[in-house]
Amino acid sequence: MAEPAAVTPTLRALLGRRDLRLRLALDESALPGGSLDRAARWVHSSDLADPTPFLSEGLVLLTTGTQFADAAPAGYDAYVDRLSARGVVGLGFGTEVVRDGIPAHLAAACLAAGMPLFEVPYRTPFIAVARAGAEAIAAEAYARRSWSLAAQRAVSLAALRPDGLSATLAELSRQLDCWVGLYDPSGALRIAHPTGTMDTDALGILAGDVAEVLRRGTRAGSALRVNGAEATLQTLGRGGQLRGVVAIVGTDLDHEARSVVTAVVAMAGLALEQQDGLGRAVGALRAGLVQSLLSDDPSLARRAARELWGALPTAPVVVGLTPAASVRSRALVEWLEARAHEQLFFGRGDDGVVLVVPAASRALLDETAERFDLVVGVSAPAAYDAFSSALAQARTARDRASSPGVADFADASRAGVLSALGSDAARTVAAGVLAPLRQHDDAQGAALVVTLDAWLAHDCSHEATAQALGIHRHTVRARVAQAERVLHRDLSSFAARAELWTALRLAE
Repeated sequence: MAEPAAVTPTLRALLGRRDLRLRLALDESALPGGSLDRAARWVHSSDLADPTPFLSEGLVLLTTGTQFADAAPAGYDAYVDRLSARGVVGLGFGTEVVRDGIPAHLAAACLAAGMPLFEVPYRTPFIAVARAGAEAIAAEAYARRSWSLAAQRAVSLAALRPDGLSATLAELSRQLDCWVGLYDPSGALRIAHPTGTMDTDALGILAGDVAEVLRRGTRAGSALRVNGAEATLQTLGRGGQLRGVVAIVGTDLDHEARSVVTAVVAMAGLALEQQDGLGRAVGALRAGLVQSLLSDDPSLARRAARELWGALPTAPVVVGLTPAASVRSRALVEWLEARAHEQLFFGRGDDGVVLVVPAASRALLDETAERFDLVVGVSAPAAYDAFSSALAQARTARDRASSPGVADFADASRAGVLSALGSDAARTVAAGVLAPLRQHDDAQGAALVVTLDAWLAHDCSHEATAQALGIHRHTVRARVAQAERVLHRDLSSFAARAELWTALRLAE
């Protein structure tokens, strides 16, 4: 963080004021490290035996010692312990006002408690010490406000550069002297400054915190610790439509620093909103190229893609298709856009996002399905002149999947043609075909459905069916004839038998 022009108000700075002639009464080496460098938020004077109800943390207290007139050694210890517990950072003793010099018991109590003790000589009024502290505090506040204005101007100028968003975050990192990262709506780290300074464990922890913020989907700013370092997360965008998260690691933000961060967040949000128009245009172009590929002539798509994103994925390719609702997922599109250089082409289709990768690079489809909890239907490997068939395969595999993950058309084809007919409409028709047989069985106590199922399963052999059911072959023949009369169909034809067998399978 840029150094302010004024000296930070600390006890060391106060003792360094030569005009006050203050003297540290204890050996600094005997005090805890940094005791003189704690921030002094105010200077106050009191001779109360217990002034702590009227004190605040970070205060320097001045006293003339009238409260110690009849104090025993233990009284000094109790007094200093109360001050230390309240957060007093230093005790000044005014000598030659009530008594000469600093009481030895007070010095011993301060040494034991690690409380800095200094002498305020008679010629230095307490009001002069208090005024010096107030001036230092005011000077620091002015310096911080000046720094904040200068920092906001610097990040505003950075926003005007061609790489405005990245430059703005880089300037914020420089001004705060810390790590700054931008995460997209999917939780992926898109921009980081300075690069390579965050270890893998810290990045993993931070990514989990960012994912939780994005999952809630509400605008928020949150403070946390990452591997012992102060961290701040600030969302970008509107509630329910978050555009990402800015993460700041390595500094504790005061009011002025938060003002700079607020300005950067506003500019980053505006930059992302301005990119929406371009993003919609790119999305429309991608969708057009998908439609071009469906003609099974990839020449136009090849030329356009090469100019904008690089060559199309190398054939043979596999085609993936997400659910229709995913086309509205900004997080999915931005995540895919960031990976389009990884031998991936994608675009909006009629009923989902179409993904095209080389047949040997299917891992990206697995990662997509896992990250966004989606079904991704995947075709068999194909050339671009069979793209339309590959997309149809991907759609079939997607529509037959029952849970998120990658669904392969190869698995769907192994299940057979009949499994693709298992829609509600097909089952309803099947039930209608078998209804006369079931009604006859219920009314007559017959077993036509069971007999026909066994007869078809045994290639329409009366002998084999009879053995399977434990009845006479003439009984089988009679039941088949009865079924023909009930159904008003001639079961001697292959077509009639195939339709009946299909109805029985769909009714299972």
